[in-house]
Amino acid sequence: MPVTISVLSQKGGTGKTTTVRTLTDAFRRAGLSVLAVDLDPQGNLSDYLGVDPDATPTIADVLTGRAPAREAVHDGVIPADLTLAEAELALGGRIGRELTLQRALRDLAGSDVVLIDCPPSLGLLTVNALVASDHALLSAEAQYFALQGVEQALEVIKLARDTLNQRLSVLGILLNIADMRTRHSREALDSLRAHYPQQLLGTPIRSSIAYAESAQRAVSILDLRPDLAADYLAVAEELLGRLGLAQAQRRIARLARELAPPPERAPAGG
Repeated sequence: MPVTISVLSQKGGTGKTTTVRTLTDAFRRAGLSVLAVDLDPQGNLSDYLGVDPDATPTIADVLTGRAPAREAVHDGVIPADLTLAEAELALGGRIGRELTLQRALRDLAGSDVVLIDCPPSLGLLTVNALVASDHALLSAEAQYFALQGVEQALEVIKLARDTLNQRLSVLGILLNIADMRTRHSREALDSLRAHYPQQLLGTPIRSSIAYAESAQRAVSILDLRPDLAADYLAVAEELLGRLGLAQAQRRIARLARELAPPPERAPAGG
């Protein structure tokens, strides 16, 4: 059975989709078979991972019972589009609506890891993702309300665990879009570290326009900016350690060494 991880935040703009995209790439380079599930009606993950915008079926078809999940996999991605918003409304009137995604993904096989990109809210689609998952990874933007957003997300996770999915656990909290030169980001990091010392991942993700350029060019940040990619490779290594996937963790560490820029040579003496 694959390890299923929901990546979520309580608002947009926290780098959540970039996190799913980059971890998908990193885990695959570590030799893992990764299925990425786009559960955001905006469909940004599908675009980032190069899925044809006209590809069908989509996750909306899966959730509404029009297609089995195995038929909706396109090059390792189950894509989403705006019809997912309609599917969420349709789910609202169903008995057992919170279990729909879990049941749909049950028949899928062949992946080591399933990464679910949740919508930027804590509604029915996110609850479906949490019920279908073994772990939740929280993305928090390095800003004043980071702690409040994490607290809200943890409440939803606790509710899902207590009522629908006892195996669900918090895999980690990732501080995203951080500029550690600013007091604002440092205070956000200190606040999260004080309240959630065990859950907070050790490496914040630096903010950079390069992530938008990476998406626009359809080039992985691991190739476009290996110096920035070091952040996500450190996060991937820590997550794989928490998951007990030691072999993949060693591969990520080796990849990080390979992508690291060479040390600057000291100028020759005069």
